[in-house]
Amino acid sequence: MSSRVAEDNFYRRLKELLDLRWLYKTTKKYYGTEGQQSIDSVVFFKLILIGYLENLASDRRIISTVSMRLDMLYFIGYDIDEPLPWHSTLSRTRQLYGQEVFKELFTEVLKQCIEKGMVAGRRQAIDSVHVKANASMDSLTRKEVLEDGELYADNLKVEEEGEESSDNKPGNNDTHYSKTDPDARIAKKPGKPTDLKYLGQVSVDVGSHVITNIQAHHADKRDSECLSEVVAGVVENLQPQGLIVEEVLADTNYSSGEALQYLEDNNLTGYIPNFGLYKEKREGFIYDGEKDCYICSKGAELKFIKIYVDSNGYHKKEYRSSSKDCTGCPLRRQCIGKSHVKRITNTLNTPLYNRMHERMQTAKARRIMKLRQSTAEPVLGTLINFLGMRRVNTRGIELAGKCMLMAATAYNLKKLLKFCAPKVNVVAKVIDKIQEIVQKSAFFMLWLIKPKYTRNLNLILQPSR
Repeated sequence: MSSRVAEDNFYRRLKELLDLRWLYKTTKKYYGTEGQQSIDSVVFFKLILIGYLENLASDRRIISTVSMRLDMLYFIGYDIDEPLPWHSTLSRTRQLYGQEVFKELFTEVLKQCIEKGMVAGRRQAIDSVHVKANASMDSLTRKEVLEDGELYADNLKVEEEGEESSDNKPGNNDTHYSKTDPDARIAKKPGKPTDLKYLGQVSVDVGSHVITNIQAHHADKRDSECLSEVVAGVVENLQPQGLIVEEVLADTNYSSGEALQYLEDNNLTGYIPNFGLYKEKREGFIYDGEKDCYICSKGAELKFIKIYVDSNGYHKKEYRSSSKDCTGCPLRRQCIGKSHVKRITNTLNTPLYNRMHERMQTAKARRIMKLRQSTAEPVLGTLINFLGMRRVNTRGIELAGKCMLMAATAYNLKKLLKFCAPKVNVVAKVIDKIQEIVQKSAFFMLWLIKPKYTRNLNLILQPSR
């Protein structure tokens, strides 16, 4: 088998690079001492890796493809006449192994990338992508009546109104769930069909575009809610290798008071544009930090009244003027209209947003955000279009996390192989090309002078001559 697989073949080089014998010790607890022999743990993970490297959407296609490829058989250590494991064995083994085994494989490959000097670790770009679940919208069914019946009724009313005004599939995550995959969530994105999906959170090292962390989350979670967990995962993966994360780059969906506070608490510098509702200044009003109040252009004070929770769950501060100050004001109609007082609301985390706003106005921030876009987004595109992460072929968020870990492992392995590829001697190639041109020119000149000289051309054009 080895004699029939070229030296520069991808899977031959991968076999030499990837040593998975440590898996036997890690997976020993999942095997018993009685019954039929199960699939070899190293063979299982190599087959799964082939599935992602070849963008194969099912276990059946993995076995079918490997059975026809000599290089893949050589990679997994099977002979040409040796029967491969049954495709359902892959599915059962994937469910058997805990997520920590898949995570350990990911971190081992990441460790190799770090040892080769491919990962700087200092600056991380974070982005998210929706991954289609292995369930259809037809599997949706109504939830049982919640303890908060009033909330359920409100959600149901909104849903029924949506049915009347739209031909889209009805339902939302508060009132419906999938019988096929209860962990999948209805996800809506402008310009794309509503579907059941998971949310993949990916962190990429800006220096080399190596994936440093990947996680599966419910698709109805906001990106800002996932930031702390994603960053903690990156630190956990890089810190044992002596790499320190200093800067976090993300888009405006990751902006929230809790996320920004987490970054500051952990001495991390964030570059995250504030969300659209943020206002650096209130037109016609000046904030007095000592008194904690706003002062209008006519000198009236809007004093702090209370802290409340809005409909989206955000804690906000309310500032309100006195009705006496607004009664005779010439700007009353333009300022408050028919209201009796002027009301201004601010999030409790306004100082955090202000500091981030100032940072994002710098030339460095503008340069870094372009860098983030050219780093994270191409990696997500590669995972979705070429490495089998367009749709998970499993059910449940834990299995979805295993699929994402394997897709990221396959991506990092391709980067590692490319980095370790033997460098081509450019000078030697140029010399060979020049020699080829000289030989052809000499042949042509001899043919013009006297055709009979071409008989001894091979002797004349010897390099030693």
